[in-house]
Amino acid sequence: MSSTEPEEWKAPEGSWASSAGNRKSMLGNRNRDTSPELALRKLVHAAGLRYRVAAKPLPKMRRTADLVFRPTKVAVFVDGCYWHGCPDHFVPPKTNPEYWRTKIGRNKERDQETDERLKAEGWLVLRFWEHEGAEQCASTVCREVISRRQSSAAPQTAADSAADELS
Repeated sequence: MSSTEPEEWKAPEGSWASSAGNRKSMLGNRNRDTSPELALRKLVHAAGLRYRVAAKPLPKMRRTADLVFRPTKVAVFVDGCYWHGCPDHFVPPKTNPEYWRTKIGRNKERDQETDERLKAEGWLVLRFWEHEGAEQCASTVCREVISRRQSSAAPQTAADSAADELS
């Protein structure tokens, strides 16, 4: 082979990539600090709310939320349309489709399991797609966090306490 002809690309052992360009592109994807996350964080911070970034809501959970409001138990996730199988924007790849169908399916199952575990521990889970407007997402986050702050700070009346005991 002459030095002007490109070498045939061979995927590394266990690689899912169909080409060198595909592999480089996928390796460059961020798992945090994406543009949609940064836009949401900027608006929520400007509204005066403080949060943890890319933090575990539950200490023993091996998953992180994009924004975590621990005192009010609110976990916020900004899901990428491709990686989480957005019903509006996900387009299955033509190369290696079975691998990607399984991979995205596992991601969706993990998201659902995460939501269930957090809800069982009293957390409110807010999930947004990356294509949703940051302003509307931030409005929802602020409204829910403030609502939870107010409800936890409100003194209980005797009737409220009795109702809580019955439920």
